[in-house]
Formats: sequence, C-alpha cells, structure tokens
Amino acid sequence: MKIRILMAVAIVTFSLTSCKKFLTEQPYSFLTPTNFYKNQGDATAALNGVFSTMQPQTFYQRTVYTVSDNASDLMYAAPGSSTDRNSLTNHTFAAVNGEIANWYINDYKMIKNANDVIKYVPPISMDPVERANIVGNARFLRALGYFNLLTAFGQVPLITEPVTASSPDLYPKKASLAVLYDQVVADLQYAEANCYAEKNIIAGNKGRVSSGAASALLAKVLLTRAKSGAAKATDSQDALTECNKVINDSGSYSLLTNYASIFSSDNKYNKEIVFAVRFGTAPNVGNIILRMFYPTVLGGYGSFFAQNYFFNNGFPDGDRDVRKTYSISNKAVDSKGVTQTVTPFIYKFRDSQWKQDNNSRSDWFVLRLAEVYLLQSEAMHNINPADPNKFNGINIVRARAGLSLPTDQLNMTNTPTPDAFIDALLAERARELCGEGQRRWDLLRLGRLKTAMATIGVTVDDNHLLFPIPQSEQDANPNL
Repeated sequence: MKIRILMAVAIVTFSLTSCKKFLTEQPYSFLTPTNFYKNQGDATAALNGVFSTMQPQTFYQRTVYTVSDNASDLMYAAPGSSTDRNSLTNHTFAAVNGEIANWYINDYKMIKNANDVIKYVPPISMDPVERANIVGNARFLRALGYFNLLTAFGQVPLITEPVTASSPDLYPKKASLAVLYDQVVADLQYAEANCYAEKNIIAGNKGRVSSGAASALLAKVLLTRAKSGAAKATDSQDALTECNKVINDSGSYSLLTNYASIFSSDNKYNKEIVFAVRFGTAPNVGNIILRMFYPTVLGGYGSFFAQNYFFNNGFPDGDRDVRKTYSISNKAVDSKGVTQTVTPFIYKFRDSQWKQDNNSRSDWFVLRLAEVYLLQSEAMHNINPADPNKFNGINIVRARAGLSLPTDQLNMTNTPTPDAFIDALLAERARELCGEGQRRWDLLRLGRLKTAMATIGVTVDDNHLLFPIPQSEQDANPNL
C-alpha cells in the first residue's frame, strides 16, 4: 500500500514539474495537512472523505457480497460471470483474484483516510464534543476496515499513522492477531465513548456512526476474537455486555414488526438499522445491488443467484410466508404483467423509484438490531452452554418472522447439544441475513465453512479458509 502511495506522490510531482513548460501561471498554494485542517468545516469534510471510500462498486456496492455470500453456501455467481467471482464460489481462488484485491485495497483506502482524520483533527480549535465525535467516527471506520481484513486475510500490516513520502517503513510487516485485535477494540471503545447516541444524531447527519454502532461492532469483534488464536478469557462476557447496551437502547433501536419494511428504500433510517453505508439517487451515489441481484426480466443483470439448496431447504414451513417469500424468489413479473419462473435470486432489497439502471437508493446494512439479538445468544452460549436463556435472542428474531408458536421456539429439549445450538444459530443467521454479506464470516467464526460448502458439492482445503494477500501487494512488499 505504502509503495503505491509513494509512487502516486512521485508521479504527481513529476507531472506538475513537466506541466510548468506549458503553463503561464504558477501555482502558489497546495492543500496539505498543515494548511487544510483549520476549522470544524475542514474536519467534517475530511470525515466525509472517509465515508466516501465505502461507496464504490469495488467495495460496499458489489465486492462486499462477492467475497462473502458469493463465497459461501447461500449464493453463487452466474456461470458466465468473471473467473474471479466463480473461483470464489468454487473456492479455487488465488492471489491474483481481482475481487479479493478490491476488498483488501479498499479497506486500506478507508483506513488511510481515517488515519488522516484521527491525526489531524484533534489539534483543531472547535467544539470539543463534536471534535471527539468526528474522531470517533473515523476510529470506528478504521476498526471496521481492520476487522474486514482480519476476518478475510488473518494477519495483515497495521498502519495507524498517515502515510507520507517520508514515512520510515516502506515495507510494513504483518502484525500479530493479538495486536490487530487490540487496535480494533481500542478504536471501537473510543468510538463508543465519543460518538453520539443514534437518537441524538440530527436528521442531516443520519448515516454517521453512533455509540450503538460501536457497541454492536465491538460485540461482533469480541465474539470473533473469542474463536481465534488471540482469544481473551473475558471476550464472550464482554460481548454480551455490548449486545445488551444496544438492545436496551430502546430510544434508538427496535425490531420492526414488518420484516419487509426493513429493506424498503422508502423507509430509510428505520430503527432496526444500527449502521449502514448510505446510497441515494443523483446527484448522490447510487447502489448497483438491484442490478446485480435481479434477473433480466426485472431489468437486472442476473449476476448472482441464490443457491438452490438454500432456496429449497433453508426455511422451515412457518418461515416461508415471511422471510423466504420476501428475501428469495424464483418468480418474476415482467413489464407485461406476466409471471415468469426464473433462477432463484435475492429479492429482499427494494426501491420503488428504481429505473432499472446502476443506481438504486438501497443502503447496504452493516449492522442490524436483529443480528445483535443473534450475537447475544451466541455470547450466552459461549459463556454457559447449559443456560436456557441463551435461546431468548434467537427466539425473538424467529417470532418476528412468524415462528412464534411454542413448537417453533428453540429450547434445551429440541436443541440439546452445543453442536445443535451452533447449527441452529447458523441456520437462523442464514435466513435472517441472507444477501447481506455475512455468511462466509459466520461459517468461519463458528467452524462450519467446510461442512456447509460440502453440502453444495464444494470442497474447501485449508489453504482456502483465508484469502491470500493480493499478488500485486506481495510484489510491492516483500514482507508480505
């Protein structure tokens, strides 16, 4: 990463020097960290620059589900799609995979911009509460970037200072898992303490990081670390504490009664969303997700489909009228009103104003309250597998989906063993969160990736449990 940035600096410098031959006017000033970060407006603009790194197709418009649900048992790339996408589905990917490179590089772009805010905003003379909130937002986004990298690649370089031409370490080495997790946890704890509560974020700033978002992500990080070589004895208990903070903040968050209304672009900023990447219509950045998921009969590209096994077997009978009906479909009504049978596709994201182009208003959900309930159950199981209350979170989510009868609820009788609980938890997460970019990381965290992929006929060897560092990065940095 640093080599690329330094090369870019050199190229820009050379270009500016060469252009002097053709310019009659000389430049007298340039924006630098020392002359840009002067006031609150500059700090806000810089933070906007961190958020904007999340919006390209190669990050939270398309690559996010290409490297997650597409590389799992829930979804697959169209057979005629790119080799990069198909090799992720089949687990034959290598270090030259372009989508893997997109995920790696864009996370580091977000981290780089966040590092600038974290470094240069604190000295600004401005309202101290707002200054801490802005830095807290940046630290949350840096933590999210490193958590993405940790779950996908394992050990990666840890860079927490702005990169300049004079940076001493041009070839950063991989940090240990313990050091990486400690940094992510510290960043989220700062964000939790300094970002505004969701209920206190003004309308014009909706989409910024809340203290609740930091708590929710921290819970997920701690549960992931609890299953890693860097685990700490208190991780699960601490994760439970973080889950409870979010669940008990009824002024900010609540489960919507109607599952479908969560995903409607006419219902943005609803109380179930804890953190999302925001998209809109022109002149804002739109999202290509509808074009990617929808079949051609609906004006989409049909680039990704739901796995047939999940479509046929993933939902219990009582759940078919709610989550399955809304989330996945093998029927589509064409422009003439004729219903056609199509390959099952993810249908949960909806935009009533979509014009069958690359720009829908659909936000990308990073954290929802329903997931926090599921994380709560996971944490309680880790703490005490014999605790019958560990089913409470799962059962709340199931009840919202229509599985509210006593025979629908999970308990120690119908789910008696730790293995049965993990299987039930993963099944519930698949039904609730399908198409939201969670499945691969869930299967890895809970130790079921090989088993799940074998169900759809894909063999996963140990070399494909983690993604390889992109070849271009290895070539630029021998320490990788």
